[in-house]
Amino acid sequence: MHGPQVMKGYWNRPEETALAIDANGWFATGDIGMMDARGVITLIDRKKDMMIVSGFNVYPNEIEDVLAAHPKVRAVATVGMPDAVTGERVKVFVVPRDKSLSVEELLAFARLHLTGYKVPAAVEFRDALPLTPIGKVLRRELRELHEGGSS
Repeated sequence: MHGPQVMKGYWNRPEETALAIDANGWFATGDIGMMDARGVITLIDRKKDMMIVSGFNVYPNEIEDVLAAHPKVRAVATVGMPDAVTGERVKVFVVPRDKSLSVEELLAFARLHLTGYKVPAAVEFRDALPLTPIGKVLRRELRELHEGGSS
């Protein structure tokens, strides 16, 4: 993105500014999108949330959309976990709509609708997900929860 509406940089964070804004003033938003045959662009996810599993790009929104379609799921969030063999593994945090939902049932549903490398390697049930004031899931907080020792 480029133009007068784009910020000059991050306040007191020159290293972050250098990573996000190039020498010509172009701001890299980190959004990932696809353009269809008609030229319509659809935003898919954010680059910093994308996982690389066995060399394949995995977008959290795709996994979340599939698992959210399960009738016993109220909410779901996806993060990547470091893995020595595959680079990253998929972990989902799930708020069940129905307490009878089991990990096995959720994974069976995932296997029906997702390619193998996108099926979660770990599932954690929670009462709620951390949200921003406008209702977006704070994946960063979930990553930090995982890194803090939760599996």
